[in-house]
Amino acid sequence: MSLLVEKVTGKAGMDIAFKIRTEVFVKEQMVDPEAEYDEFEESSTHFLASMNGKPVGTARWRFTPYGIKLERFAVLKDERGKGVGQALVLAVLRDLLVHPEAQGKTRYLHAQLPAVPLYSRFGFKIVGDQFEECNILHYKMELKH
Repeated sequence: MSLLVEKVTGKAGMDIAFKIRTEVFVKEQMVDPEAEYDEFEESSTHFLASMNGKPVGTARWRFTPYGIKLERFAVLKDERGKGVGQALVLAVLRDLLVHPEAQGKTRYLHAQLPAVPLYSRFGFKIVGDQFEECNILHYKMELKH
């Protein structure tokens, strides 16, 4: 099994990332496409995970007034449980290490309940109460350094 995570460059990569997000969020989780795609697509840094050359997952990060938000982690249903989510989190966190403007900023995310254990493995801690976003329960999680 060959698992590779790469930064998205160009329209073709973005199209693949959007296709995965549509499959996971819009079709599987019934998220409104208007809520899934936003004004931050261009200003975010996107990643694609491939298993044996086939795109199977995606994620992005972006700067916000509160720090750095990791978001849009999506892994195709048939590929879950194979380390794709972990590889995406690791790639995003490593990418942030090479951005001087990211140093000292809080890394945070809105974790769907089933993903809380994944993010906890990387040191993210739940902050605050459970909340609903796009009809899905979440916790805000932060990674302190």
